[in-house]
Amino acid sequence: MSALITETPVEPAPETSSPATAVQRVPLEPPELEAIYEEHSRPIFYLALRMLGDPTQAEDATHDVFLKAYRKLGEFKGNSSIRTWLYRITINHCQNLLQTWHRRNIHGTDDETFWERAVGPGDSPLRVLETKELGQRIQKSLDALPEEYRLLLLLVADEKLSYDEVGALTNQSSDAVRGKLHRARKTFAAAFHQTA
Repeated sequence: MSALITETPVEPAPETSSPATAVQRVPLEPPELEAIYEEHSRPIFYLALRMLGDPTQAEDATHDVFLKAYRKLGEFKGNSSIRTWLYRITINHCQNLLQTWHRRNIHGTDDETFWERAVGPGDSPLRVLETKELGQRIQKSLDALPEEYRLLLLLVADEKLSYDEVGALTNQSSDAVRGKLHRARKTFAAAFHQTA
């Protein structure tokens, strides 16, 4: 507080922040941060899950993403939507995790209970089994794709982002996204067919 008083002109009410300080921080209060988490945590989790292929790692990654976002709120300039900004953090974080030595060399077991939790409590055992098998086939097919194709499919199909938004997230033109996405869909379809 004393540093703030010495840096600012002596005023009778030093409690208000200067305009320079207000520009450096995003004016989000805890209830707004909570609303952002409530709105975006589930899509962030599913994006992380599809990128990492492990529910436990995806859960940890989701928490890490929101911690990073909270710490970097001052850097958010509003040039994109909060959603796009959070996806960029998620993509970077998951790509970093995929490049770590631990991830490349130690393989965990599949969490069988995740797919069982994906169905409703009133669903029949046959429905539970079908959902589990379909989820495993989809994940196996995604894992067989090059990382760039997997990411493009996830952002367009699961997250329903436009080609322009995906291009902004992946630093390429929307035309490049469209062309690569076409090839990614064909590659995924071939991989999915092979898992049958």
